[in-house]
Amino acid sequence: MPCEGCMERDNESTDATMEFLLLGFSELFCLRVFLFLIFLIIHLVTLAGNTMIFIAVFMEHSRPPMLFFLCQLSIIELCYTLVIVPKALLGLMVMNGITISFTGCAAQMYLFVGLGGAECFLLAAMSYDRYIAICQPLHYAVVMSEGLCLRLCIACCLGGFAVALGLTVSVFHLPFCQSHHINHFFCDIPAVLHLACTHSYTPELPLLAACVLLLLLPLVLILTSYVCIAAVLLRITSSLRRGKAFSTCFSHLAITLLHYGCASFMYIRPKSSYSPARDKMVSLVYTNITPLLYPLIYSLRNKEIRGVLRKMLRRKRIAQQNWGTIRAVTDVN
Repeated sequence: MPCEGCMERDNESTDATMEFLLLGFSELFCLRVFLFLIFLIIHLVTLAGNTMIFIAVFMEHSRPPMLFFLCQLSIIELCYTLVIVPKALLGLMVMNGITISFTGCAAQMYLFVGLGGAECFLLAAMSYDRYIAICQPLHYAVVMSEGLCLRLCIACCLGGFAVALGLTVSVFHLPFCQSHHINHFFCDIPAVLHLACTHSYTPELPLLAACVLLLLLPLVLILTSYVCIAAVLLRITSSLRRGKAFSTCFSHLAITLLHYGCASFMYIRPKSSYSPARDKMVSLVYTNITPLLYPLIYSLRNKEIRGVLRKMLRRKRIAQQNWGTIRAVTDVN
């Protein structure tokens, strides 16, 4: 039963006029300017890094499957940060938090969960790609065709956003108490659930189901792929070949650990363990730091992406030289 003082959801004006107040980091008023500058720099570098990888892969005519998946990962990370960070930056510019409408909060949660879920499924698809490349190298070109890669990417997005829709509808059908101040910098699930006027565990069931579908299921697929990969690597006698095969998996493993480490800590736990200050700090990592680290990890550790970036920079240099030559000829004439 809803607690005393809950908003009546059958009120005609409730959903239309109801607003949440995102408190953000209002308790750190003295550090507001410093935090704004740090977040802004990280955001701009993240956008630049993921955009550069996307453009570089998009301009490459012969794209291996891993580069195809990296392109989608960059798109997801670009959208992911654009959904969360601009509102958080705007919140740092005001003193006591920033308001967000009921619909806006629901849309932000839906996009956030949908993109995060699509990333989980995409990481599973990338682990399958590594499994085929190492365990069935002779069939790699046939199995990982462009059509299959495209279908996997579409399935990842559809799966993530389908689960996100069910979770968002379930959360925003709950009755909310009179105090609808969200002690967070975006409409994260635990922070919004904390406002629900109910003391039962029923509101957590949709979150539990979403965690099973978006976190546990892809994680099982990833672990299965790497168990098979490890079995094959153990049978390789050459340490050089074994190290080369493992190096192709390092970037994917690093990103998987980052993504699942933060997501598991945030969402696979009871509502009673909710801690606003701790949750905001962890959220900072997976909404700001991990999208920044992804392009760095792949740029430094992945030979294919390094080659594509070098080609892009070479094309840019040639274009600049040609443009300089044209201007010089024009000036002479």
